[in-house]
Amino acid sequence: MNASASFKNRLRVTSVTDHMEASELNAPVLQDKFGRRLHYLRLSITDICNFRCNYCLPDGYQCKTEALPLTVSEIQTLTTAFAALGTRKVRITGGEPAIRRDLPQIISACAQTEGIRKAALTTNGYNLRKHIDAWAQAGLSALNVSVDSLDPQRFHAITGHDRLHAVLGGVDRALELGGLQVKLNSVLLRDYNGDQLTPFLEWVKDKPVAVRFIELMQTGDNAVFFRANHISGAEIAERLEQQGWTLVPKDIDAGPAQEYQHPDYRGRIGLIMPYSKDFCATCNRLRVSSQGKLHLCLFAEAGVNLRDHLRNGDVVGTVAAIRRAVEGKLPGHSLHEGFTGAMSHLAMLGG
Repeated sequence: MNASASFKNRLRVTSVTDHMEASELNAPVLQDKFGRRLHYLRLSITDICNFRCNYCLPDGYQCKTEALPLTVSEIQTLTTAFAALGTRKVRITGGEPAIRRDLPQIISACAQTEGIRKAALTTNGYNLRKHIDAWAQAGLSALNVSVDSLDPQRFHAITGHDRLHAVLGGVDRALELGGLQVKLNSVLLRDYNGDQLTPFLEWVKDKPVAVRFIELMQTGDNAVFFRANHISGAEIAERLEQQGWTLVPKDIDAGPAQEYQHPDYRGRIGLIMPYSKDFCATCNRLRVSSQGKLHLCLFAEAGVNLRDHLRNGDVVGTVAAIRRAVEGKLPGHSLHEGFTGAMSHLAMLGG
């Protein structure tokens, strides 16, 4: 067994797990058979979204399930189990998480789980300014806001909503609060924002915000749109390097973005390039759907149902199920071959 595999997790978890055996609590940090250590959970709490982004839900959300999403209690059991396995960061995603009125309680449940060091949220920012204070008070430590263009007309064309000013107002309020790590997500779309690097660079000149450009990914529903609009992030990386931007070392619980910094800018630029070579080699995350299914990859064929354990408050059973499932994590996705697994649209698992 290598050094990383023998690393022991000494985490004390909440009283829910007081009955767990010492062998469970002192087990190695969750690691797959390729040696990748999994510190990061992306938790979808709803697949409903109120935006109609042309790359995800151009016709709006179409209800395909009658099952209710995970409750706060089930989420508490889930995060406790993941914390016992060495997870340190939980990102709450959707759909649009703010659709749920109990979002502050969900944030609090994640943030207060012993062992979880960072409770993060990804949102479209529709009502960000109205709710960000409550989210911060609940324990939110990191915020990602989807902003695909800084031009109001283009933003409207992409999202179906004329709310750029309101969204950016919410971002400003998040920065005013202090203590929140704030990032913007922008999906690269050749016909809609492919020429928008310069406006974003100007925007981060004096703002302590990272803007991450995300390569458009093919899903089961967007094949034609994908072929027309996919841009390689490598094109932007080359331009950044020519302008003096340099790569920043990643934190252990960081997502897949390669972040660049420049001495003349307060903000940073990140690139998420799922079609790049060895993209999956440093994967450190697992995903759970709003219905309680564990997905080993965004583009996995199917999920492993954890809900019976979660409904019963069964932390031990949840831990065991996660461990068994991780043994089947593959070395990488097959996006290059056009395989999209069970992913019909990005709102299913938070992208």
